Amino acid sequence: MFTNPVYQSNFPDPGVIRVADTYYAYGTNGPHGNIPLLSSPDLVHWTEHGDALPSVGSWAETGNTWAPEAVRTTSGTFVLYYTARSTATNVQCIGRAVAHDPTGPFVDESAHPLVCQAALGGSIDASPFTDADGSLYLHWKNDGNAIGRPTHLYAQRLAPDGLTLTGEPVVLLTNDKPWQGHVIEAPQMIRHDGRYVLFYSGNAFDTDAYAVGYAACDTPMGPCRDAPENPILKTVPAAHGPGHCYVIEGPDGKTWMLYHAWPPGAIGSEVPGRLLWLDRVDWVDGRPVVHGPTATPQPLP
Repeated sequence: MFTNPVYQSNFPDPGVIRVADTYYAYGTNGPHGNIPLLSSPDLVHWTEHGDALPSVGSWAETGNTWAPEAVRTTSGTFVLYYTARSTATNVQCIGRAVAHDPTGPFVDESAHPLVCQAALGGSIDASPFTDADGSLYLHWKNDGNAIGRPTHLYAQRLAPDGLTLTGEPVVLLTNDKPWQGHVIEAPQMIRHDGRYVLFYSGNAFDTDAYAVGYAACDTPMGPCRDAPENPILKTVPAAHGPGHCYVIEGPDGKTWMLYHAWPPGAIGSEVPGRLLWLDRVDWVDGRPVVHGPTATPQPLP
């Protein structure tokens, strides 16, 4: 059995990759560096590994390194997508860094960010997706809420090496539902039973209104249809503003959701900050149902 939270220190915006029998989680910058790294054999017991990205790319400033996620390419290398502030545009943009091991060190040798929609407020929360045929895609959001504009979730094809984009980006969703407030963010596409599901978070991250929703999509490039039952994960007395989730198969073969949440009375505080939570996701008639946030003992994955 385990009881939430599964990691008792600040670890916002978790992005996870499984390599063999080990899970690696990357988080937003903090005392442990640009990209704090954890590892676990079971999604419950986590070990700290320091900074996976010791230096940001030459195009970026240090200090605002957000929401990293990684993918393993067909060549065996690992590409980490991260958000940082561009020195050229003074907005948050998306970069990519490469390593030969999931623990890093990841190195960004690019002179420019991969995605930077400066006129739309910037670009953040990049999430790679590998389809059943091995094709790669990148999903992200424009940071429109930073300049009082709408936010959209985007999709675009990635080259096989994961380092360049191909084709044109398409808009999958826009913040047009009351519960989403002024922002949708943190997209993650998964494929379950042959169907594409896009998880995302909505509303302000530093409020009780922050929550998780999803959309059903025809392909990784859309079109997508927002679920009428959203949000599917929201504030409870023990976990405030749960969100920026990452959905992954556990060692038990079932679907699990990692996400961050604030402890009661601590919204906006860096100590203890946003803690790491884990809950099971069941599939009912093709729809994801999150059993959480749970604050009582639960069976291990």
